[in-house]
Amino acid sequence: MTQPTTMQAMVTMGHGDLDQMVWHEDWPCPTPASGEVLIKVGACGLNNTDVNTRSGWYSKTVSDATTGGAFEEVGEDDPTWGGAPLVFPRIQGADVCGQIVAVGEGVDPRRIGERVITDCWLRDPAEPLNKDKTGYFGSERDGGFAQYATIPAQNAIAIDSPLSDAELATFSCSYSTAEGMLTRAQVTEADTVLVPGASGGVGGALVQLAKRRGARVIALASEAKHGDVAALGPDRILPRAPDNLRAALGDEKITVVADVVGGPYWPTLIDILERGGRYTCSGAIAGPMVEFDLRTFYLRDLTFTGSTVIDPQVMQNLVRYIEAGEVKPALAATFPLSELHAAQTAFIAKKHTGNIVVIP
Repeated sequence: MTQPTTMQAMVTMGHGDLDQMVWHEDWPCPTPASGEVLIKVGACGLNNTDVNTRSGWYSKTVSDATTGGAFEEVGEDDPTWGGAPLVFPRIQGADVCGQIVAVGEGVDPRRIGERVITDCWLRDPAEPLNKDKTGYFGSERDGGFAQYATIPAQNAIAIDSPLSDAELATFSCSYSTAEGMLTRAQVTEADTVLVPGASGGVGGALVQLAKRRGARVIALASEAKHGDVAALGPDRILPRAPDNLRAALGDEKITVVADVVGGPYWPTLIDILERGGRYTCSGAIAGPMVEFDLRTFYLRDLTFTGSTVIDPQVMQNLVRYIEAGEVKPALAATFPLSELHAAQTAFIAKKHTGNIVVIP
């Protein structure tokens, strides 16, 4: 193909509210550098990382729950997931499904035409396990809220699936985050896993992926969403935040809490963990500041694991699960890319179950 010189793109101009995302009809189209590929974006999923980065929520100056709007004060030294400044303007969007249409020097030209999804973690080729040398697609480099995007060739993973581009664009961030959490917590068929926020993108992925491992899964979700959550296959579904969680659980013995919610309910989640249990976390949409009783932590021999930079094999494994039909997408809605403001507004409102996707 003849590569276009310009493209349509939604470009984030700085930290703040939705108005910082500006629509451009003639943004420069990127050209793949050595070792990179150019993807024609078929669809791009939304995720909390994009919202939190745009708003500056990751900064230690912010202690509120994720709102998606502007905060009164955002530290300029630590406004991103990695605790470093972000270069603007920036095209966000990590969860791309599309087709390789051009390759840079050193990339096999036979890859042109491949259907791919993105591995969002950008690693140092010389030290792929060094978490201090990682970046994120749509954060440390431009992402997929555009008609075209470049990415290192190893981060464009070929996929063979009958699913639509929009369905495949639900997987990269949410499902790799969930699988990374379960991998770090070493979840097996011997576990009973409690999943707060099970109607969200990561929460729903946690339900499916924990079941895939043979674990027993108990989901917490708003009662209006119980029908949608049931389709993901949990063993039980409880209200979002029962007043007496222990009573609601009955005889269930919770060995793992897999959490992206946090907030005021957090101590209740820790209190119901069995002795020797594990808590794994990759988010705090209800608020990052929690009450923590150290006695519960050490007297019950609990293990806490934070999970952000996933192990390199996680995304490759996830693609195999998708191709084998072992996990399924939870596509809540699609919007045109030009309506990203409306899409993020719906995403932030959390009235949906699953993932929201934009189409260039």
